[in-house]
Amino acid sequence: MIKTVSVFGTGRAKAGDKSYALAEELGRLLAGAGFTIANGGYGGIMEASAKGAKQAAGEVIGVTCEAFGRSSANKYVSREILTKSLNDRLDKLIALGDAYVILGGGTGTLLELAMVWELKNKGFLTGDKPIILLGRFWDRLVDLIADDDPASRRYLSQADEPKDVIELLKKHNEH
Repeated sequence: MIKTVSVFGTGRAKAGDKSYALAEELGRLLAGAGFTIANGGYGGIMEASAKGAKQAAGEVIGVTCEAFGRSSANKYVSREILTKSLNDRLDKLIALGDAYVILGGGTGTLLELAMVWELKNKGFLTGDKPIILLGRFWDRLVDLIADDDPASRRYLSQADEPKDVIELLKKHNEH
């Protein structure tokens, strides 16, 4: 059963941006459907998804990192887990997640996507934990990787809208 969804995406999104609004809606719908959110705890997509979840009275676990030298998690986080390093942070977000939703982002988000995808591809990610790409940001990368390793595509699901993410998660929990 999926209970906690780790959400990954850019820390650069700002209120008023399309990606921020998308993440806020995602957070609201996830919390409204009874899912806990785990994310990196800071700004951008992390803040937006946490804000949306808070609006729906949901729980948000923010996994922050001493290495960044930042103070604490954003104000929408219900529970903060402080890690020592970037690797520890990513390991914790992966361990917490029963599913993963990836929005657009830069190298940090690419690292998160690559890690969960590779763990799934090599059979190291225990359990049936779906990886859902929200939006079409990663399409070219997925196509490029699939050119070399066509079977790797089977580990990814595509959702165009936050409501599609909820449908995929609900279907998964029915099986």
